[in-house]
Amino acid sequence: MSERTFTIEDLKRILLEGAGAEEGVDLDGDILDTEFEELGYESLALLETGGRIEREYGIALDDDVFTDNRTPRSLVTAINTQLETLVAP
Repeated sequence: MSERTFTIEDLKRILLEGAGAEEGVDLDGDILDTEFEELGYESLALLETGGRIEREYGIALDDDVFTDNRTPRSLVTAINTQLETLVAP
């Protein structure tokens, strides 16, 4: 299993660094099952977020990772699944 884990806190940090937060959106609240669009993150912000995750974690994300994973909970799970595949046998 990978020693590195991607958490909701990592996602929040990367979202804020790359795109900031829309006024009135509290990323410290219960956002795990809220769709990114409702949080104010649209395609360009999510592309930036994906690029930052790829660079920081050394992974390549599929083009449809954000369309397939529309909530923070789902995205964190998908990224951790990909990180687990990096483990050498």
